[in-house]
Amino acid sequence: MARIAFIGLGNMGGGMAANLAKAGHDVRAFDLSQDALDKAKKAGCLPAPDAIAAIEGAEAIVTMLPAGKHVESVYTDSIFEHAEPGTILIDCSTIDVDTARRVAAAAADHGLSAVDAPVSGGIAAASAGTLTFMVGGSTTAFDKAEPFLSDMGKSVIHAGANGAGQAAKICNNMILGATMIATCEAFVLAEKLGLDPQKFYDVASVSSGQSWSVTSYCPVPGVGPETPADRGYQGGFAAPLMLKDLRLAMEAAASVDADTPMGRRAAELYEAFVAGEGAALDFSGIIKTLR
Repeated sequence: MARIAFIGLGNMGGGMAANLAKAGHDVRAFDLSQDALDKAKKAGCLPAPDAIAAIEGAEAIVTMLPAGKHVESVYTDSIFEHAEPGTILIDCSTIDVDTARRVAAAAADHGLSAVDAPVSGGIAAASAGTLTFMVGGSTTAFDKAEPFLSDMGKSVIHAGANGAGQAAKICNNMILGATMIATCEAFVLAEKLGLDPQKFYDVASVSSGQSWSVTSYCPVPGVGPETPADRGYQGGFAAPLMLKDLRLAMEAAASVDADTPMGRRAAELYEAFVAGEGAALDFSGIIKTLR
């Protein structure tokens, strides 16, 4: 087993660090939140007073942070100067492609290997260890990171060179954002046409309208598997995080002159939703704006 530094113990990071500890690793954890550190300690991690202390002696360093600026700051201020040569850096944050590539290049200059490994699956999957990781980096770096990622997830996919993991994540979530809106529209239309929502689910879930948003994350309470819709749209994948991913997708699209009209409209609708009641709700709660 290895010594691992884990920096960023939020809703996702806390569960991920806990699974590394459960797998037998010596996890040195750091977060600005004392509550997060207390939870990590109960899960078998050793809380560190700061990022530098967490990094000391680590064979792998995992970061799970809010945005690219936070990742770059931690890498520049703490990791590059204190990590031992040969350490594998695994950033599981969802950030912009350019920052992912930039920090990976800087890591190489310091004798470190780096991968971008954003996740799909949400809080429940982070706690259960069933996340999907989309990984960008060299084959050598991927091979070093894969065993640690496998201890936190069920699928670890090498998407390509540095930045490819972030590209895969934002493209995937652009699909998710747009299909969730279409799913919500269809269920509301079906309801107004007099269709029983369960009957419509029974049809759509096995027909050409089938999607993950329908069968695994239905936005209608009491239909399909349990989802945040059954809990008043609490928990799950917060609407502000969906908006963050859609914004990243739109920035990426603009940088390569890609036309994404559905993605752009989804971003606009989530902008409006988050500006209102959606700020504290799951992203599937956008159905409330259509009724």
